[in-house]
Amino acid sequence: MADKALVVLSGGQDSTTCLYWALARFGGGSVEAVTFDYGQRHRVELQCAAHVAGQAGVPQTVLPIDTFGALGGNALTDRDIAVPGFDANEGGLPSTFVPGRNLVFLTFAAALAWQKGIAHLVTGVAQTDYSGYPDCRRETMDALQRTLCLGMEASFVIHTPLMQLTKQQTVELARDLGAIPAMALTHTCYKGVRPPCGECAACVLRAKGFDAAGIPDPLLCA
Repeated sequence: MADKALVVLSGGQDSTTCLYWALARFGGGSVEAVTFDYGQRHRVELQCAAHVAGQAGVPQTVLPIDTFGALGGNALTDRDIAVPGFDANEGGLPSTFVPGRNLVFLTFAAALAWQKGIAHLVTGVAQTDYSGYPDCRRETMDALQRTLCLGMEASFVIHTPLMQLTKQQTVELARDLGAIPAMALTHTCYKGVRPPCGECAACVLRAKGFDAAGIPDPLLCA
């Protein structure tokens, strides 16, 4: 398989940072992006992903996955479930957890990469995420990499550049990679509104990261 990378690009801050990380690591002609339409309520991120990929000059594939919407039961696909604020005390995993999402995303990404002869998969998961999503942990990614390699008889490598980084460090990495201007094109708000609501957990975490890094968020300056 070729020494090329396929980036799971949601159109958000983290995946955009990972896209620029992959461009720096593998080179402009060796990076592609895949975006998933899974019935997310914040569908504006699909447009953002297209804009980010276009500005970066990276080919993008959009794959539809409607099963998560059919399953429901979470605040990102079910509009009857309220998006929690940052300080909401839900107990256990928050309502924004979509069970199996990263597992499914990376499985489909690997299937696409297999067809294209791409060996490297890049995703923006981080186990420092405030919510502790179980499909963002290092152990999960290690197990999934082994499963994908065995199941497709391939030599996939799952790269997680943000795994151990705080939001501040993620912003600083974006700065070092020259990705800050692209942040004006991204979307983070779980409520799917632009300008962002500034109240949901995703908005608050993003704001805290930029504030701690001492860098104005281009999305709010645009």
